Amino acid sequence: MDLLYLVDIAGTVVFAASGALQANRHQLDFLGFMVLATATGVGGGIIRDMMLGATPPAVFQDELYLIVCVVTGAIVFRSAPPLARRWNRVLVADAIGLGVFAAIGAAKGHVFGLGPIGIMMMAALTATGGGVVRDLLVREVPAVIKGGFYATAALLGGLVYWALAGIEIIEPMRVLLTAGTTTGLRFWAMARNISLPTAPELSE
Repeated sequence: MDLLYLVDIAGTVVFAASGALQANRHQLDFLGFMVLATATGVGGGIIRDMMLGATPPAVFQDELYLIVCVVTGAIVFRSAPPLARRWNRVLVADAIGLGVFAAIGAAKGHVFGLGPIGIMMMAALTATGGGVVRDLLVREVPAVIKGGFYATAALLGGLVYWALAGIEIIEPMRVLLTAGTTTGLRFWAMARNISLPTAPELSE
């Protein structure tokens, strides 16, 4: 079994868990846990594939992704309080998942012959699309546009992938360096509480 595939599955578990924890925060029922876990775990990949015209999306060709989301949602449903108490560890795992998904999205964009902007968009969509769907489902402003250098790290990771492809670095190394850069940027932003500037509030 391909190592990248295993890492992708692991990233899906992490993102599905974050969706289920959001369901716990909003006191949703069991179905709500399943919906948010699945939306967060595979939503970004579905959006990416639809935009690329890669249908049916990969998650419907390999249903292990959906099974993983449902199982993860069920586990979190039974053990949400202990996970919430270990939120710092969840954030670390989430940053790693961000890097993995950004690299996978960038790689798929490159396979479809996209330029630098397209590759960056595919990296960001894959890494953050599920979280956007999750937040919209619970009527919140998506976290990726409220700060935290989250989507920005994924965009920059996509740029790294494009640059490495341009100098013909082999794909496994491109994926590794892209994931590492994206995760590293997210860790750096978390450690220093860095986010993009916001506009000043309008005076009444």
